[in-house]
Amino acid sequence: MGLSSRLPDFPWDTLSGAKAAASAHPDGIVDLSVGTPVDPTPQLAIDALTAFGDSPGYPTVWGAPETRHAIVDYLQDRWHSVPLTDESVMPVVGTKELVGWLPTLLGIGHGEAVVFPECAYPTYEVGALTSGARPVALDDPSSIPDDARLIWINSPANPSGRILGLDELRAFVAATRELGAVLASDECYGEFAWDAEPVSVLDPRVNDGDLTGLLAVHSLSKRSNAAGYRAGFVAGDPAIVQELVAVRKHLGMIVPRPIQGAMIALLGDREHVEEQRQRYLARRAVLRPALEAAGFRIDHSEGSLYLWATRGEPCRDTVAWLAERGILVAPGDFYGPAAARHVRIALTGTDERIAAAASRLA
Repeated sequence: MGLSSRLPDFPWDTLSGAKAAASAHPDGIVDLSVGTPVDPTPQLAIDALTAFGDSPGYPTVWGAPETRHAIVDYLQDRWHSVPLTDESVMPVVGTKELVGWLPTLLGIGHGEAVVFPECAYPTYEVGALTSGARPVALDDPSSIPDDARLIWINSPANPSGRILGLDELRAFVAATRELGAVLASDECYGEFAWDAEPVSVLDPRVNDGDLTGLLAVHSLSKRSNAAGYRAGFVAGDPAIVQELVAVRKHLGMIVPRPIQGAMIALLGDREHVEEQRQRYLARRAVLRPALEAAGFRIDHSEGSLYLWATRGEPCRDTVAWLAERGILVAPGDFYGPAAARHVRIALTGTDERIAAAASRLA
């Protein structure tokens, strides 16, 4: 029996009918189903790729010292992390890779539990199934099963945009440590918060100055319009990070040196991040009121690049209603049974396409 038989169907394959309907619109499709950036990658990243283009030797899994230093500086300056050392950080080949492989890299399997939110990015479950672990969806840290080895949290969340408060984060840290498990905090949307301020699990207000059992996962895909670079990193408990380095050496999970050069440049610059924040904020200001005027309710959506919307009906009905108007969105059932009456609407359209969607909703 192949591994694919253990995994759910790839969710995006189920949108072909809705995509065809939306594509038939006279003014073309407005595809807001995938959170892929559409704005330019900053020139400083492109320049760095050129500068590091002569890279004949193999890079290391752990990353170049300059890369690690850039990650440490970013986390301490931007996210008020407890003091970090080189041993606490590692670049990764895009964070989806890490999410999908982390249970396997940690040696979790044989029915042990991997926990993730009830409404969640599907790769958390796929990673658990790939390793042979038991996926468990729950939101209450007091309900985590005793055999949990890995607990995922996500703030700001994909798909809902929910931002966890300080007390909620502390409760997850306490529950995880009581079990001797690993708490992995997916913070890839942290730069895009609108109605509340996200806090990193690396912040001493969350962890009391102790990184034991904690990992934070970050990406440059959204922050820097660099999804095509597959550039991310993980940081936290140095014992866990170094175990990941040791295992990944055997598997060749290496971030290319030119990409590391781009990471250094991007992590050291705040101006391009603020420019992108303003783009998404302006698109949100156009699309949210248009959806509400059309009868949608927007839930959570305090952060991230999505509006979490419902018309109080099954999500596939909403997908079809929007497709008739040339707008393609992601159905909530992609993200678990608890999300089956919502749709996820991405802000990752051009200004022109976002305006077109608002006009069609009017």
